[in-house]
Amino acid sequence: MKIVSIGGGPAGLYAAILFKRLDPLADITVIERNRPDDTFGWGVVFSAETLGNLEAADPESYRAITEQFIYWDDIDTHYQGSVVSSTGHGFCGMSRMRLLNLLQARCRELGVELRFEQEVAGVHEFPEADLILAADGINSRVRDADAEHFGPQLDWRKCRFAWLGTTRPMDAFTFVFEADRHGIWQAHAYPFEDGLGTFIVETREETWRAAGLDQADEATTVAYCEALFADFLEGHPLLTNRSIWRSFPTVSCRSWVKDNVVLLGDACHTAHFSIGSGTKLAMEDAIALVEVFRELGPPRGPADIRAALAEYEDRRWVEVLKLQKAAQTSLEWFENVERYAHQPPLAFNFNLMSRSKRITWDNMVARDPEYMAAVKSDFAERAGAPPMADGRHPEPMFAPFTLRGLSLANRVVVSPMCQYRAEDGLPNDWHFVHLASRAIGGAGLVITEMTDVSSEGRISPGCACLETPEQMLAWRRIVDFVHAETPAKICLQLGHAGRKGSTRRPWEPGGDRTPLAEGNWPLLAASAIAFHPGGQVPKAMDEADMEAVIADHRHSAELAIAAGFDMLELHMAHGYLLSSFISPLSNQRQDAFGGTIEGRMRFPLAVFDAIRAVWPAERPMSVRISASDWAPGGLSDADLVALAGMLKAQGCDLIDVSSGQTSSEADPEYGRMYQAPFSERIRLAVGIPTLSVGAIQGADHVNTLLAAGRADLCALARPHLSNPYLTLQAAQRYDYWDMPWPKPYLTVKPRQRPARDRRSESLGLPRPAFEARGGWPAAAAAPQRRRPVIEEG
Repeated sequence: MKIVSIGGGPAGLYAAILFKRLDPLADITVIERNRPDDTFGWGVVFSAETLGNLEAADPESYRAITEQFIYWDDIDTHYQGSVVSSTGHGFCGMSRMRLLNLLQARCRELGVELRFEQEVAGVHEFPEADLILAADGINSRVRDADAEHFGPQLDWRKCRFAWLGTTRPMDAFTFVFEADRHGIWQAHAYPFEDGLGTFIVETREETWRAAGLDQADEATTVAYCEALFADFLEGHPLLTNRSIWRSFPTVSCRSWVKDNVVLLGDACHTAHFSIGSGTKLAMEDAIALVEVFRELGPPRGPADIRAALAEYEDRRWVEVLKLQKAAQTSLEWFENVERYAHQPPLAFNFNLMSRSKRITWDNMVARDPEYMAAVKSDFAERAGAPPMADGRHPEPMFAPFTLRGLSLANRVVVSPMCQYRAEDGLPNDWHFVHLASRAIGGAGLVITEMTDVSSEGRISPGCACLETPEQMLAWRRIVDFVHAETPAKICLQLGHAGRKGSTRRPWEPGGDRTPLAEGNWPLLAASAIAFHPGGQVPKAMDEADMEAVIADHRHSAELAIAAGFDMLELHMAHGYLLSSFISPLSNQRQDAFGGTIEGRMRFPLAVFDAIRAVWPAERPMSVRISASDWAPGGLSDADLVALAGMLKAQGCDLIDVSSGQTSSEADPEYGRMYQAPFSERIRLAVGIPTLSVGAIQGADHVNTLLAAGRADLCALARPHLSNPYLTLQAAQRYDYWDMPWPKPYLTVKPRQRPARDRRSESLGLPRPAFEARGGWPAAAAAPQRRRPVIEEG
């Protein structure tokens, strides 16, 4: 087989090595436009997990590479005059140039032909090649020459960065945050050989321009950054290597393969340097590609090669997507670092550690129990959570929380979940069991399903209402049980379905996208736009309709008082009536209730004011919002902050931050804790408590979001459907002995054990991959903790 790699970076060189190992008779050529010793940047970083993949793929190059590595286990964060240190991470680094030279040497050893300082105009230059590897980097000519097929998307990000080096000794991956009159700057630094380290300086483009560095040469850049980071550098210089200021492009492609051509590495996908995975992606592309050819056997012709490339793309894209998603989340954290500048050092550091969602509370406990004990104590002290009898502080999820006169025993919330089991709006035994069992399960707050203010405000005939005395009494039966038998508090979510009403139940034919076969009721909305194509068209509300709906909400709130609810939440999300006013996608009005966010909020705020006027002053009110429409032309970031500010000014105590479901054209970016950034944005920008929702999968995620300062409360829906006793079980897991249990269940409540017998803080989670494999390669020892968790000054 004749193989040509266009590009001699890590992807092309490593793929050539692995293909040559697979087939020693293969004719393989690597063509590189630069000289052998040319490289942009300084060092590269690998995790111990990546090293394991390299060892299995080619032990010879693995040994040569690992002999050159510098190993470290810690991450140090310099912030606000303090240094916060965490350990257990498992990193290693080496010179990028040395990595390329080692891979080049291995290629020569195996008989791969290397050509340097040769430009390639396109794949047409290699008509005899059976397989062409397009490993020609971010500015790939191969990709761009056939952009219509590959479908590249380049997302140029909001920060500028300069890739510098330094002689400042380091024995940890190091983040350094500094502020000057222009803004906040961060350095991503790490050692890669004795006496040398990488020092990447990054800041928002507007900060970079304000500092005048858009006109800077390398010498000016070095002088500015040496002065800015003088405390950290301690007199050591910064070094340059084509260290011009750049914007980072997130590269993705619709397709990676065409005929016998496959894109590899940065030509196909990039990952921001803040998670150190660019070289990892490139080399693991090569591993995955060659593994497919190994499994399928020697290709017998072009059809087999095309089949192998298609199989490679099919297998590899999910792993790449996950890593790119983590990298994107990480880079956005650094783009918005000014949001977090007020956080105390430990909270800021945990926020930083957990930014990409790859590290969570439990994972960090497994890596560094001492660090996490400090984070836990810091959170508990700021939250007013007293230590337990044995002196330990509880996990963040068990810290109390107060809104007005309402005190919650913990931060876990049972999210509102429509059950569609009511009859004529009346909650029944199903609702009793559903809500009562979750209150027994230990959550601090239970929220009812959306309860409609009128029968015309229901989603379906199975939706609950609160408009009659009979319905109030049915709700009071549930509330009384929760109060009598559990420490939980209970909140009523009040709403009106608007244009999403008069549909079938979700499990009926056509589901809740389908109007009722008969018995439909008229719908109301901000504008006369059906939610689904072919759906029932609502009436655009006039002011008489608005007054009637306000009166319905006020009446339901008065009944909620009689029912004894501790808290009331007004539903302004998910495309229902009030949401249809807020979203510009559904509000096309030309009067005072449309247009700007202030106009679009006018009617929702009037409803809120009417309820707040009758709701007892000592009881809190929350509002659920859709923070994003997930569709072009939807709610903007500025709109989101503005509406949150308006709610706070009107006396809202908590914002329940959801997203989406406002348009049938929505395309959400799902993932773990995917709505938490919206909660964080509101909490930090507006200064109002937030409730985070959205794929929060359990106690680990709850603790992560709370400790990072992304929310004050966390609501879980699906996890509570499958496990009503989630909070009680988390108390067992974390040895939280102060958790109250229902009296009939006390016989199974775990007993407190002496400290020496207590299960380790690791919760049984595995240590990082390097330890699971039996230690660092080449007998290198990972260092023990070098300093306290936090050093001041």
